[in-house]
Amino acid sequence: MQTVVLGTTGTTAEDVVAVARHNARVELGEDAVTALAAAREIVDALAAKPDPVYGVSTGFGALATRHIGPDLRAQLQRNIVRSHAAGMGPRVEREVVRALMFLRLKTVCSGHTGVRPEVAQTMADILNAGITPVVHEYGSLGCSGDLAPLSHCALTLMGEGEAEGPDGELKPAGELLAAHGIAPVELREKEGLALLNGTDGMLGMLVMALADLDTLYKSADVTAALSLEALLGTDKVLAPELHAIRPHPGQSASAANMLAVLAGSGLTGHHQDDAPRVQDAYSVRCAPQVAGAGRDTLAHARTVAERELASAVDNPVVLPDGRVESNGNFHGAPVAYVLDFLAIAAADLGSIAERRTDRLLDKNRSHGLPPFLADDAGVDSGLMIAQYTQAALVSEMKRLAVPASADSIPSSAMQEDHVSMGWSAARKLRTAVGNLNRIIAVELYAATRAIELRTGLTPAPASRAAIEAVRKAGVEGPGPDRYLAPDLAAADTFVREGRLVAAVEQVTGPLA
Repeated sequence: MQTVVLGTTGTTAEDVVAVARHNARVELGEDAVTALAAAREIVDALAAKPDPVYGVSTGFGALATRHIGPDLRAQLQRNIVRSHAAGMGPRVEREVVRALMFLRLKTVCSGHTGVRPEVAQTMADILNAGITPVVHEYGSLGCSGDLAPLSHCALTLMGEGEAEGPDGELKPAGELLAAHGIAPVELREKEGLALLNGTDGMLGMLVMALADLDTLYKSADVTAALSLEALLGTDKVLAPELHAIRPHPGQSASAANMLAVLAGSGLTGHHQDDAPRVQDAYSVRCAPQVAGAGRDTLAHARTVAERELASAVDNPVVLPDGRVESNGNFHGAPVAYVLDFLAIAAADLGSIAERRTDRLLDKNRSHGLPPFLADDAGVDSGLMIAQYTQAALVSEMKRLAVPASADSIPSSAMQEDHVSMGWSAARKLRTAVGNLNRIIAVELYAATRAIELRTGLTPAPASRAAIEAVRKAGVEGPGPDRYLAPDLAAADTFVREGRLVAAVEQVTGPLA
């Protein structure tokens, strides 16, 4: 099993995915343990003084004006966790909760939070035991971070609330901790607040979306190439010299991928009559420009994620010179913006894929293909309703592209009067990524069937590899009407698991 060691300088996207999705083991680095102990000494010293310090000896948010005496501080920390664990709605996915816990532990290990080393170790122990707190869909405004989701995780740390065991069964958190030999934590000054105050949920979902979209953008280049081939389009528009004069790196990469897939094709440039097309439709000809803009959006989002992964997000923070200072670094705006930006780019990529699919099914625009790619049009409906499903997904993608980060709703008696809504942006992006996968799967289904219907012409070797692989995955080829939902589900899984890209890369080598 892979082991991820957390130090004081943050973590990587690869480590987040390893812990969240592949149950990698988490260990605390020696530098983290040293930094945790040093910061705790500062907090303990401030707690012993009569002067109030936010988060250490005061209330929180709009209640920060009340000074809390030593006899009530443990209760204060317990209470903030219990009261803030106020989420509602369906449970969020296990991988999201694991990313949430891991990234909060990342900030704790920075040594800027004042949390004791034993609390950090218990957080790691819970992850390593496969215990997953119950976190609900609604409750975060993305400022002061993902408060309610993180509170549900902290509740488990205290041995309270419900959690899911490694066997997937829901049990009281205290029972699960006891079964794995983990002692519940008794929180001390500042620790309750430090466990709640971060952008960890939205960041975890951003990191996983970036991993999924990296595969999806390559998959979209492949399906765009297959559609171009099936429509007897020209690959001349993919020439590197054309993209060099508009030097967006994503555009060039997308065009290069399509050109690699189409190498050796016997279909490109052929026409069904004596009046060859001067130009292909925008959905075919401009595929690299649209996918390329999305790729450049991914690159920007990765930069934001990398910065956030190197950050210590808490309020107040412990500084090396001994100060404990309030700040606004918990605000989710940097993450929320790119989450929304990715949803916009994903919606447009889905939209152009659907337009190519519709073109493949329309006998007036498909250049000789049968209506709806049907076996016996009229008796058979072919892929008519598969395109309806794809269109419904595209329509929802457009609704999901409406930015959450443009909204704000005041809270905490107007103390927290401008919030990021980053958690909401992340949740809708997860839905959008799933929908985009399905949209690309429908295009793959249509394009591979269309290529097989072009009898007498030889597709590119990479196209043949894609068709052979998807057929082996249980997605059937041309023929009379049949129950389509299982084929579409199989195509969806095939794309999501990266098998389309893997099949093509066996011929082309690594795609960009």
